[in-house]
Amino acid sequence: MIEVLVTDHREVEQMFTELEQLAGGTDDQAKTLAEQVVIELVRHAVAEEEYLYPTVRDHVPDGGPLADQELSEHAEAEQTMKQLERLGPSDADFWPTLARLMQQIRHHIQGEENDLFPRLRQACPPEQLTELGGKVQRAKKMAPTRPHPAAPDTPPANKLLAPGTGLVDRLRDALTGRGRS
Repeated sequence: MIEVLVTDHREVEQMFTELEQLAGGTDDQAKTLAEQVVIELVRHAVAEEEYLYPTVRDHVPDGGPLADQELSEHAEAEQTMKQLERLGPSDADFWPTLARLMQQIRHHIQGEENDLFPRLRQACPPEQLTELGGKVQRAKKMAPTRPHPAAPDTPPANKLLAPGTGLVDRLRDALTGRGRS
């Protein structure tokens, strides 16, 4: 599981770097790349909420408060993504909102990779983490692609609602062309 999530982190960081190179521009490339970032972040967050944080709660000493902190960071980033979704590169708030999202996500990644993941490796056997990695990958395929700040972020409600919301999001994306690069 940890390797899957770290790979996601690196892919998002690469997109952030590309966006930083476009900073201040008003072309469609920035909007398309920002949409792709949001899609990947939402899918990643949903998978973490379904599998990572429940595992942290169950297996990591003092995992409950740690999972709550991570969920709080997700909620904050999701609000920022929702704001970004309404903006285009020519809007005055686009680049500052994108910069805020990048700061939030980089802070979140640093906390996971430097604290949460090492603690999880100590608490769970490798076989369990490998099995959870497969579940995370499957969850990402069914996950929503748009931010839904009011959606539940803990089991069982999130596991029940996310696939249906994901289907609706993917249909909307197909109709609008969102996420195609």
